[in-house]
Amino acid sequence: MQLPAELEDAASVRRLEIMTRRIVNDVMAGEYHSVFRGQGMDFSEVREYQPGDDIRTIDWNVTARTGVPHIKRYVEERELTVIFVVDVSGSTLFGSVARRKRPLAALVTAVLGFSAIRNNDRVGLMLFSDHVEKFIRPRKGRKHGMRVITDLIHEPVGRGTNIVEALDTLNRLQRRRAVVFLLSDFQQDDIHNALSVTSRRHDLIAISITDPRELTVPNVGLIDLEDAETGETLLVDTSSSRVRRRIEHALGKRRDHVRRMLRSLKIDHIDLRTDRDFDKPLIDFFERRTARASHG
Repeated sequence: MQLPAELEDAASVRRLEIMTRRIVNDVMAGEYHSVFRGQGMDFSEVREYQPGDDIRTIDWNVTARTGVPHIKRYVEERELTVIFVVDVSGSTLFGSVARRKRPLAALVTAVLGFSAIRNNDRVGLMLFSDHVEKFIRPRKGRKHGMRVITDLIHEPVGRGTNIVEALDTLNRLQRRRAVVFLLSDFQQDDIHNALSVTSRRHDLIAISITDPRELTVPNVGLIDLEDAETGETLLVDTSSSRVRRRIEHALGKRRDHVRRMLRSLKIDHIDLRTDRDFDKPLIDFFERRTARASHG
């Protein structure tokens, strides 16, 4: 799917909505809600106990007051709360191809956001760098949903990454269980506990975004490598195969660590690259979740 490389203004958001209508309406519409339904249960009523009812649902207060066994009935919560937690740190501006990491995160958020809007779900947004830059509380309605997606066009103040603070803030502000999409390049260590706590409170899905130059280092001679988050520079001789292998090994170790950590915490993971289309990985994710639910 050929989409604009960046979300630059409100007009580009409207164009994106039109361009993504096929994937949202035809491909993801049915799978989206079936995958995430049943996130919670809403109280419905109290009624008299009937043979065959689950005794664990007995309302003992009403039973004691009336002298007749009563149970609490619940119905599946149909409306979802979907929150996008999006990394806008300095490293997400890196890109060696037409699309950089931050615009790709914005585009994926937009596609998933349009799916949530179409299903009349509550949609919220958190943007973070080394601190929480913006938090929009979840609400329903197309107007609110479009505001969330338009606010992805944001110039951050911070350059670093603080996933821990972002998730801690989310857990403090969002008490009710939600579907949480965390979009980041995961350039931070010691995030295991924060991910673990959040995955217990919410349905957490991690979306990692990688540039091809974070997989292989080209032979381009002497270059200055700048850390996008600290501003520090390092002169590197990429003509040395030994140097290239060391850099690639270090980058590979970080990616493998993130994958193993997410797998150990049973957090769903969508792995995206800036040089590839993102619609297939998203569809594959929904198909995996659907298959797992049907066997569970």
